[in-house]
Amino acid sequence: MIRGVLPALITPFTKDNKIDEEGLKQNIRFLIENGVSGIVPCGTTGESATLSIEEHEKVIEIAVECSTVPVVAGTGSNNTTEALELTRSARDAGADAALLITPYYNKPNDRGMLAHFKKIANEVDIPIILYNVPSRTGVNLKPEVVAELAKECNIIGVKEASGNLDQVTKILELTQDDDFVVLSGDDGLTLPIMALGGAGVISVVANIAPKLMVSLVEASGNGNMEEARKLHLKLAPLIRAVFLETNPIPIKRAVELMGLPAGGLRLPLAGMSDDNERKLKTALNDLRLLK
Repeated sequence: MIRGVLPALITPFTKDNKIDEEGLKQNIRFLIENGVSGIVPCGTTGESATLSIEEHEKVIEIAVECSTVPVVAGTGSNNTTEALELTRSARDAGADAALLITPYYNKPNDRGMLAHFKKIANEVDIPIILYNVPSRTGVNLKPEVVAELAKECNIIGVKEASGNLDQVTKILELTQDDDFVVLSGDDGLTLPIMALGGAGVISVVANIAPKLMVSLVEASGNGNMEEARKLHLKLAPLIRAVFLETNPIPIKRAVELMGLPAGGLRLPLAGMSDDNERKLKTALNDLRLLK
């Protein structure tokens, strides 16, 4: 079962804007050495929107080749045919599961959502985790739709990033009889979602503070809520700093400041403002994450 802390990997680039393959491997080794439960290449944090199909497939291949923990490959698209192609490719590369974002921009209705995810689930034999992030996509995956999709044998969970704890509660309520996991898609809501019965987090901040995130999730999972609360409060300023600007702008800069491979951003994303970078450095310094 997919659970625990799964960092949403950044995609490091070289100076000539190509995938930094050795840098990606180095980052994955760093995360695994620090106790993460899995890794998630080619998600929002990995700048999947600006990766070509070939680059997307290459990043997943590298992740599978060098990982000793489960690989949950981002394979979503607002084009169902493209999502099918990416999901098949991830399965063929040996990924353990696929993460499929709700179709963005198109804004499908509930029937369209069901048809989209069911088609992929029926045609590609790989465990699927749904990804709901309405602030990015412009559409919300309703709890009732999630509950219907949970009945598909290979749709095993949801990454919930709506920011709505009532919605998370209803998903857990409606899927409690299914073998279905709910993962936080918001670092700052990891503790409350786990307290409700969530299984972990697909995390941005774990790229730079994997040990702290792992400790928080383990404490929560073991019922040590006082320790989990302390870790939540300790991480809170860093989590806020990592989302001062559009993800992955701050996290990529933070990785670079820590001396790990990052490289630049692909347009249309651009670097942080000086003021926000100062705030990010303060948060990193406070947790002694800078060399």
